[in-house]
Amino acid sequence: MIVIAHRGASAELPENTLPAFERAIELGADYVELDVHADRDGRLVVTHDAPRRGGEYPMLEEALDLMRGRIGAMVELKTPWRYRRHDVVSRTVELLTAEDALVCFQRSALEDARALRPGLRTVQHVGVGVSIRGAREAWAAGFRDQRVTRRGIGAAQALGLETLVYTVNDERRMRELAAAGVGGIFTDRPAAALRLAREAPI
Repeated sequence: MIVIAHRGASAELPENTLPAFERAIELGADYVELDVHADRDGRLVVTHDAPRRGGEYPMLEEALDLMRGRIGAMVELKTPWRYRRHDVVSRTVELLTAEDALVCFQRSALEDARALRPGLRTVQHVGVGVSIRGAREAWAAGFRDQRVTRRGIGAAQALGLETLVYTVNDERRMRELAAAGVGGIFTDRPAAALRLAREAPI
């Protein structure tokens, strides 16, 4: 099972910060997931919520520089339609490598990304405005833990999609999802997920 450190090792350190990303790398997670907005000046900043004036946030470029060659990045574009004037999709795509993936709830943003970079891994979150079938051109479908079902997992797999579930922090739930055939989890507790994987592959 793919272990994705949700906003870094965010159960241990402040989320979406360089120390949280570094800790996820140290632990051996497969990917770091981070959230991206554009600030008022059009800079690509790492934060889950919309950036506040005067707030201090890591820049996407510096976060990716930290990860490069060490761990894959799953970059989630937050409400990219708000930032069309800043070309956030194309600018983000330019920064990603073949080991990275672009994540979004908004299907049109991922369609634009794939048009710019055929073969780019994209993760389409489903169940909130986009159906599983609507994700068929993506690499993976992202399911919310509270809504995922075996039927949904099977439907995504039948379309050739990798299956990822967010956000899973309970160890028993991690085992349940592994038994259901889920391909990976987003977790604030990558250390716990990796420990379970070593004890009995999840």
